[in-house]
Amino acid sequence: MKALSPLLARWTGLAPREKVMVASALGLVAAAIVWWLLVAPALATLRTSEAQRHELDAQLQSMRALQAQAKALQSQPKAGYDEALRLLELSVRERLGTTGRLSLQGERATITLTGTAPDTVAQWLAQARVNARALPSDVRINRNAAGLWEGTVVFTLPSR
Repeated sequence: MKALSPLLARWTGLAPREKVMVASALGLVAAAIVWWLLVAPALATLRTSEAQRHELDAQLQSMRALQAQAKALQSQPKAGYDEALRLLELSVRERLGTTGRLSLQGERATITLTGTAPDTVAQWLAQARVNARALPSDVRINRNAAGLWEGTVVFTLPSR
C-alpha cells in the first residue's frame, strides 16, 4: 500500500476534469490490452477456420480413399510367384518400354531404369503395386542431368 500512496496523493490533487481524462486513458489502454490479448486472436482463428476446415476435409477424403484402396488390396487373393512375375513383366513392358529392363535372381526381380520420366516411374510403381501386388524392397534411383530417373528398383516376389 505504501507504493500506491504517492499515486493516491497525486490522484486526489487532480481536478475533476483531469481525473476523467486519466480514467479515460486508463480505460482505453485496458480496452487495447483486452483487444490484443483476447479478441484479436479469437477473430483471427475465426477468420481462418473455414479455410482450415476445407483443407482438413480434403485431407480426410484423401485418407478415406487410401483406406478404401488398402482394404481392396488386402481383400485380393495373394498372387503366386508366376502370376506376380507375369504382371510385373507386363507393367515393365507397358509403362517403361525401352527405359526399363527386368532381370531375375531367385525371388528377386530387379528393374533397371535408364532415362525414365518421373511421371512414368510413378505410374509404373502404382501399377506394379496394384496389379502384381509387389512392393519394392530396395530402391536406388537418381535424377540425371536431364531430370530423368536412372537406377534400380528391386522387388521381392512371393515364394515359389
